[in-house]
Amino acid sequence: MTERPSSTTRVPVWEVCDGRLQYRDDELATEEPLEVRVLTPAAGQWVCHRVAVTLRTPGHDFELAAGFLYTEGVIPDRRAIVRIAYCTDPSEPQQYNVVNVYLGPGIPFDPERLSRHVYINSSCGVCGKAALELVRTVCARTPVGDFQLAPDFFRDLPEILRSAQRIFARTGGLHASALFDRDGRLILLREDVGRHNAMDKLVGALLLEDRLPASNTVVLVSGRASFELVQKALLAGIPVLAAVGAPSSLAVDVARAFGMTLIGFLREGRFNVYAGATRIQMGR
Repeated sequence: MTERPSSTTRVPVWEVCDGRLQYRDDELATEEPLEVRVLTPAAGQWVCHRVAVTLRTPGHDFELAAGFLYTEGVIPDRRAIVRIAYCTDPSEPQQYNVVNVYLGPGIPFDPERLSRHVYINSSCGVCGKAALELVRTVCARTPVGDFQLAPDFFRDLPEILRSAQRIFARTGGLHASALFDRDGRLILLREDVGRHNAMDKLVGALLLEDRLPASNTVVLVSGRASFELVQKALLAGIPVLAAVGAPSSLAVDVARAFGMTLIGFLREGRFNVYAGATRIQMGR
């Protein structure tokens, strides 16, 4: 059995400080590939489908696999999954870098539902129209957020996120997605070297605990707000997405089309509202 990879890795470095050179160890966020396989039952056997490989920080791998399949529209809900396990085939050299997701009988599996295939096969190519159609295909409902939030609600969220980033505090090299309730309490946080993986881990944790849709919640991401992050939050039923960085134009288009509140440049008590401003209490 191969050794399970750690979330961090120590490497020797030369540090230059005030013109002096010294040799020491540095702690880095681990980045290793994770292959996600889907196994479907057929004639008393399991048929293996290799669906994706992503570079991730080891940890919460089952959540990452489940969240990825859910936010890509490959599986409809928690009941589709019979079990999730690391690969136990002795012939596999990287057993802890391969996750098998077993689907139940009668669960339709179409790998072409994966976003990258939809884009490739779209008649209009990779464009905003194809992206919006993708979300309409996989997102059956708009998120529920029947609240209004005061601007001060967002003031402390970035600091709460930073304080809860356990691995980032040691390495300085990870993205994070943090879920808050309507009172500003931190519900869940996941970290990863990839911003999309951090969101998939968070959504996967909610999925496996039967806590979707995540109505009346707010998710804060540590970087920019891309189209993919907005799509994943929508699939999870999260009505408000806030980002420390900027949103993309397509992220704004999708948020406006599907009733999400999208906030960017959340820092130092200031932010921009790009969509869904009705959920923000506006003062005079």
